[in-house]
Amino acid sequence: MKTPSRRHPAAFTLIELMAVITIIVILAGIVVAGLGFVNEKQAREKTKVQIGMLERAIEEYKMDMGDYPGTTNLGGSAGDVSQVLYQALFKDGFDYTNPASPPSGWTKATKIYIQELDPRNSKLGWVSSTNAAMPPANLKITDPWGNNYRYRRGSGAQNPDFDLWSMGKDGRSNFTNPSMTHKDNKDDVRNF
Repeated sequence: MKTPSRRHPAAFTLIELMAVITIIVILAGIVVAGLGFVNEKQAREKTKVQIGMLERAIEEYKMDMGDYPGTTNLGGSAGDVSQVLYQALFKDGFDYTNPASPPSGWTKATKIYIQELDPRNSKLGWVSSTNAAMPPANLKITDPWGNNYRYRRGSGAQNPDFDLWSMGKDGRSNFTNPSMTHKDNKDDVRNF
């Protein structure tokens, strides 16, 4: 009598499974690396747009107020005056347009130059969000990486009027040597 042979159901071998897993890991690595590149490029483009908006608002402020925000030695060499810019481009105008707050003899901005700086409705993430009825005066304008924007005017500026820049992803910038070849300045996004 003949014994029936047992047939094994078709299945993958261990080597075939390892090959498939290896291919999936390689593809996942390529996708993750690509997403990182795309996110970085998007952050740089967003920063360029924000710097353009800030430049226009600062120029409009000068036309209205007769001078650029801050003093000529603003922030020393570091230039971390994003709080001064927030105050000049949003908070002063908000205080003026708020019927309860403008004092007599007001000498500050009389309009809001960048509505997107409102922390109660911050869709662009330039400032920390708040639910307070009155926006706080001590907020700072930040770039997509969470670093404060830098601003410099007067004799230390590279431009005739003012310099405005983001320190980029690494959060470092050499203020005394503004050359883009300096290692700390390579990822800066700036208007000069």
